[in-house]
Amino acid sequence: MDFTDQRLVFRPGDDGYDAEIAGFQTGFRQRPALVFAAGSADDVVAAVSYAAEAGLPVGVQATGHGLPGASEGGVLISTRRMDSVRIDAGARTATVGAGVRWGQVIEAAAAHGLAPLNGSAPGVGAVSYTLGGGLGILAREFGYAADHVRWLDVVTADGTLRHVTPVDEPELFGGLLGGGAHLGVVTALEIGLVPVARLYGGAIGFDGRQVDPAAVLRAYEAWTRTVPDEVTSSVAALVYPDLPQLPPHLRGRYLVTVRVASTVSEAAGERLVAPLREIGPVVSDSLREMPYTESHTIHSDPDFPHSYHGDSVLVRELDVAAAGELLALTGPAADTMHVVQINHLGGALAKPADNAVPHRDAGWLVRVLSPFEPDAGSGGAALDAVRAVQERALGLFAPQAVGRSLNFAFAAGEKIEGLTADALYDAGTRKRLAGLKATYDPANLFRRNHGFSARGRAGG
Repeated sequence: MDFTDQRLVFRPGDDGYDAEIAGFQTGFRQRPALVFAAGSADDVVAAVSYAAEAGLPVGVQATGHGLPGASEGGVLISTRRMDSVRIDAGARTATVGAGVRWGQVIEAAAAHGLAPLNGSAPGVGAVSYTLGGGLGILAREFGYAADHVRWLDVVTADGTLRHVTPVDEPELFGGLLGGGAHLGVVTALEIGLVPVARLYGGAIGFDGRQVDPAAVLRAYEAWTRTVPDEVTSSVAALVYPDLPQLPPHLRGRYLVTVRVASTVSEAAGERLVAPLREIGPVVSDSLREMPYTESHTIHSDPDFPHSYHGDSVLVRELDVAAAGELLALTGPAADTMHVVQINHLGGALAKPADNAVPHRDAGWLVRVLSPFEPDAGSGGAALDAVRAVQERALGLFAPQAVGRSLNFAFAAGEKIEGLTADALYDAGTRKRLAGLKATYDPANLFRRNHGFSARGRAGG
């Protein structure tokens, strides 16, 4: 085993094993037989070669946000140490290692008046996010992050490190972007940056017990029909737990919140959001002009590890009646906490690109994420309960659904009412990815992440 530092190869029971496999998602138990804590592309080559020779499945983890489920045995390649970032201000690009988090890229790019096409949480891994498509906070203006990748370095199942570009290996290049981690281990990539140093954004919150949540949704959906592509937005709804760790004004409150991010001027932004402020009494309003480095405050995603289960559905048009039912099902009457987010898509997201990011005809993304308390085993009744609610909730949109979103499917191979795991991709993309799988990973070595078999079916 030609691994750089044998002290960074861990087995169950070794000092450092538990710390190395720990990630943001704590609800699903991972117990790989061997962990390679990679510090370089050569380390990844050694780890993949070992797994291939031993016939062991391979999983990859940078931050552990998007684990598709529990796993036992096999090999885990931890990439968190591969965290280099290099900015080329003239070319407006960032070269990022496999373990880089978006917050690192935001800070490095900001020094040059540039910004990456990151998502709402700065702690998410930049590479894994981009391989899943990458729906960013300015996505309606600039499209998916995957659409801006210039090249990738990837170790395929034969232990070969390949430098993949749209010119040299166009099919593999396109399949990696939007196809997730099923074709190999991406060790680095170069991605385009945008000339954005500041934005107008923030969130407007309404008390869902004082204002009809369905009315907020109706007004929000009507508002999105009036905004330009420079405005990217979403609506979220959740009942905050009554816990002393939370600020007093949030404890036990049911908030329905509209989040906005835009590159328009502050004056133009104020004019655009004026109709939102007229929906009803506002309990919080953080809309303002801000430096891009503060863009994470728009969503204020939790930054601490916890257990959660979630899934998503992409629809062409938003059925506001179904969305109202969704809020009723997941709101204060629910037995446990659910976080609902409905993203307005379209704009640059609908533009075709020669990669594997599917369902570009979708106008909306509906997501439900639910914290749960795993028991000593597999999660037990608590996990089963949130799964049942999510299937029922997302099933409300089956008549309008075009598929699911890979980056927001924290449930490998599971089924939403009316949608199977195959719905992660359309038929054409499934066929394309199945062909690539047969070429680059016929033994299905990379099956410990959301994957794709050579038979053309999505799954873990």
